Amino acid sequence: MSGADREKLRGLMMAALDGEISSADRAELERGLEADGELRREWESMRRVKEVTSEMGFRKPPEEVWGRYWKSVYNRAERGLGWILASVGAVVLLGYASWQVVQQLLADSQIPWVIKLAIFAVALGVIILAISVAREKFFTWRRDPYKEIER
Repeated sequence: MSGADREKLRGLMMAALDGEISSADRAELERGLEADGELRREWESMRRVKEVTSEMGFRKPPEEVWGRYWKSVYNRAERGLGWILASVGAVVLLGYASWQVVQQLLADSQIPWVIKLAIFAVALGVIILAISVAREKFFTWRRDPYKEIER
């Protein structure tokens, strides 16, 4: 039997294990398994693995594990809510303070317009950089696969 025929039969074996094989393909698989003892042993081994894994289930964890899990969920929810409220409050306060500074800066006729423009440019640049760094840190933290690893 050629290597291509064996690969085709292996594909048919996978389809049969998944229950997605036609009757014509099943007949071809049976003929191939009768002709090749090594493939027949492979097929029997795969069927046993499929049977064992389909009967497997998860063990129920002890109650103490569930208690720790729910405590952890509540802690994360509380901390998340706390961070959201603190962040919203900080944004509101910073926005109000910025608005007051802008009003006073615009109302002061002693400061040349070039200096006012430079102050606005610096402030806007700092705000953009802060938002960019915070956003990058947040997305890196959320997607870091190694954050749970302790050194």
